[in-house]
Amino acid sequence: MKPDPKAVPRYSRRPFPAYRFIPGRSPHPTRDPGGHSFGREPPLPADFDPARWMESEPYRYGVDLFNHGYWWEAHEAWEACWTAAGKTTPTGLFLQGLIQITAACLKKHQGHRDGAGRLLADGLEKFPDAGIMLGIDTAVLKAELQDFFAGRRPDQPLIRLAAEDAGAGG
Repeated sequence: MKPDPKAVPRYSRRPFPAYRFIPGRSPHPTRDPGGHSFGREPPLPADFDPARWMESEPYRYGVDLFNHGYWWEAHEAWEACWTAAGKTTPTGLFLQGLIQITAACLKKHQGHRDGAGRLLADGLEKFPDAGIMLGIDTAVLKAELQDFFAGRRPDQPLIRLAAEDAGAGG
């Protein structure tokens, strides 16, 4: 279920794609000539400084996409950040965790419960147990995601970015 757009904060000004990609239900965004991003190269950050995460438009846009149910698109936005951060750094592993929980949300939406559960577990394993990382209260998001996937909450959790980041990682 997509959240009410009026109740969700925006962290970037970049417009959303014409549709959210759901495999088997809409044209593939980059491979299909009718796709919303066909023929466009995604912007790639030159680097990703965890201490300056709020300056990363692809990262903030990924949060916006996630919060509005554009899970495939959020995955793509965060993948560029993951590569720029270094895939095996603490920041890179956290970004990989975000990518995996995003894929889990898409799988859940498609009704692939087992795959969604595995992706969620793999993603949450990469989250720190507590603290703020890249503006995200990891303990809160982890608990809300677990409740959502267990059916204890009807709507997907939202990522609300903190103004300050005490534990950016490295």
